Amino acid sequence: MPLEKHDLLHELPESREAIHLLKANSGHFARLFDEYHELDHEIHRIESGAENTSDDYLENQKKQRLSLKDQLYTMVREYEAAAAG
Repeated sequence: MPLEKHDLLHELPESREAIHLLKANSGHFARLFDEYHELDHEIHRIESGAENTSDDYLENQKKQRLSLKDQLYTMVREYEAAAAG
């Protein structure tokens, strides 16, 4: 079974423009975005067998990625709502 990447632009393709604008205009969003993608790449390397680690470490990294994703998703949706209204 192929490993699934959780790239934010693939997860929220309809929000590509909002993500781009937030990355350019919000240092906080840009930092969270970069942290999310670093974690996603690390998790992908572990799951593909390129790196070895404990199951607990991998689970903690996945929880951290999910938390970041939730924060980023909220920021994108708030930005889109403000831009629309």
